[in-house]
Amino acid sequence: MGMIKRIAIFGSTGSIGTQALEVIEANPDKFSVEILTANSNETLLVEQAIKYNPNIVVIGDELKYTKVKEALANTSVKVFAGEDALKEVAGMDCYDLMLAAIVGFAGLKPTLKAIENKKAIALANKETLVVAGDIVMQKAIENRVPIIPVDSEHSAIFQCLMGETRNRVEKVYLTASGGPFIGRKPNYLVNVKREHALQHPNWEMGAKISVDSATLMNKGLEMIEAKWLFNLKPDQIEVLVHPQSAIHSMVQFEDGSIKAQIGVPDMKLPIQYALAFPARIPNNYPRFSFKKFNEFTFEEPDIKTFKNLALAIEALQKGGNLACIMNAANEIAVYAFLKNRLGFLEMTDVIEKVMGEVKFIDKPTLEDYFDSDADARTLAADIIRL
Repeated sequence: MGMIKRIAIFGSTGSIGTQALEVIEANPDKFSVEILTANSNETLLVEQAIKYNPNIVVIGDELKYTKVKEALANTSVKVFAGEDALKEVAGMDCYDLMLAAIVGFAGLKPTLKAIENKKAIALANKETLVVAGDIVMQKAIENRVPIIPVDSEHSAIFQCLMGETRNRVEKVYLTASGGPFIGRKPNYLVNVKREHALQHPNWEMGAKISVDSATLMNKGLEMIEAKWLFNLKPDQIEVLVHPQSAIHSMVQFEDGSIKAQIGVPDMKLPIQYALAFPARIPNNYPRFSFKKFNEFTFEEPDIKTFKNLALAIEALQKGGNLACIMNAANEIAVYAFLKNRLGFLEMTDVIEKVMGEVKFIDKPTLEDYFDSDADARTLAADIIRL
C-alpha cells in the first residue's frame, strides 16, 4: 500500500468507530489515527485519544469540552468542541480518508465538508444518503471523491461490482437477517420493550441501528442508500430475509448471472475493506465454514407487520424530501422508544403521521433538507409529547 493512510474517524466511540480502531491497531504499518470525534461519550473519547494519540479530537457536546481538554492537557492532542468544529475539522488537510460513522442526520454536514475537501469517504452513516443522496453523490462526482460503503450489505454489492463497470446491473438483492422478531405478528410486537429489541440474533450493533433492524426500518434505509450509491431505480432493489446472515447481498446482471458476497457476520471485515481499498489485506478474523451451514434460506419480508419497511419503500419511490422526513421522524421515534416513552408499534404510527403532514418538496435544495428535517423532528416530538 505504500504510504501510511491517515484516518479520521467521525463517530469513534460507537460500534463502528471502536471496531475501526481495532482494525487500525492491527495494521500500524498501513494506517494512522489523525482525528477522533464523539458526540457525548467523553470518557471513551479521552481513553481513545491517550491510546492512539491522534492529531485532533472533537467532542460534540460543548459542555464537556473542559473535561476533555483537561484530561488531554499533558498530550499533544488538539481539542475542539461543538457542531461547527466537526464541520471545520472535516475541512482540514491532515487526513486522507474519513470514516463517516456518526449516527443519524448529524453526520451529513461533516461528510459534505470532507467531500468538498476532496477526501475519500468510507461511509458507515447511511442517513447521509437517505437524507440528501442526490446532493451528496453529485458533490462526490464533482470533486472526484470515492465513496466506499461500510454497511455490510452495501460493501457486499460494491465488492460484487468490482471489475463489472461495463456490465449493466439488472437487480440487487439486499439481505436481511429479519431481526429478533422474525415471524412475529402485531399481537406479540405490541408488548416488545427496549431490552428485547436490542437483542439482535447475529450482529453486535449500537442501540439505534439495533432498533431499526428490529423494525426493518434499517433495511428500508439501506434500499434508499443503495439507490444513490449504485445509481439504481427503485424497482432494481429487492429485500430478501436471510436468517443465516451469511450472504451479505447479491447482484444480478443483465445476463441473469448472480454474484454474492459471503462471509461471517463481522463488521470488522467491511470496515477493513473500506479503509484499505483498493487493496485487500490479510487478517486473523474467523473464516466462514460451509461445513457449518447445511442450508441458506430466503423469504419475502413481512411488510404488513413490519410497516416501517413499507414506508421506506414509499419514500424510495416518491423521492423528493420524503426520505429525509421519514428519517427524522424515525430518529425521534427510536429515541422515544429507547426512553420507554413510545411502544414498538407506535413508532410506525408516528413516522407515518409525520410523513403525511410535513410539506413534500419534489426537488429540494440542501437548505430544504435541513428545514424538512427540523420540521419533521418538531412534529414527531409534539405527537409523542417529548
